[in-house]
Amino acid sequence: MPIHHALLSLLERGESYGYELRAELERSVGPQWGQLNIGHVYQLLERLKRDQLIAVVRSEPQPRRTERVIYAITDAGRRELNDWLETPSPPNTGYRDDLYLKLSAASRCGSDTFTAVVARERQALFGELHTLRQLASSETDDLVTLLIDGASLQVQARIELLDRADRLAPAQSEAPAVDAARHRRPEQAA
Repeated sequence: MPIHHALLSLLERGESYGYELRAELERSVGPQWGQLNIGHVYQLLERLKRDQLIAVVRSEPQPRRTERVIYAITDAGRRELNDWLETPSPPNTGYRDDLYLKLSAASRCGSDTFTAVVARERQALFGELHTLRQLASSETDDLVTLLIDGASLQVQARIELLDRADRLAPAQSEAPAVDAARHRRPEQAA
């Protein structure tokens, strides 16, 4: 997720500071996203400031702490946010997905390995799906519930992929095995 764009969207609603932005971002995307590291938020704010997408409007003194820096979005930041919102989002990984590579590699290691990898991946995904359903059942914000549902749909699609891989497993066991003799060193062949 382009967090810097999410920060710009929060600043579009009004001036704010790092900790408040982090809390609002966590509330807006829900618990499935996890907690954001405040250091990362401040790095992003510094980058946005450097790129003149936000500006410091003031600093507020705090007792026993460093001053609170208040940020606002600039006109350039609004243009950047609008460009991002108007551009369709591509899938996060497409075919460059660890699961796809793992299935490809496991298929070359034999039927037992392939079947075991599919089973482990499926078990992990069912655990994730269970967690997402628990989060959705206790959520009161409709938008956050929608986002959790979206994550659940992605997990379900991966489970469907693994179901199809299971049906492919018998064909994988009939595929010719790698000829071990081809890969022996000359001294081993004799």
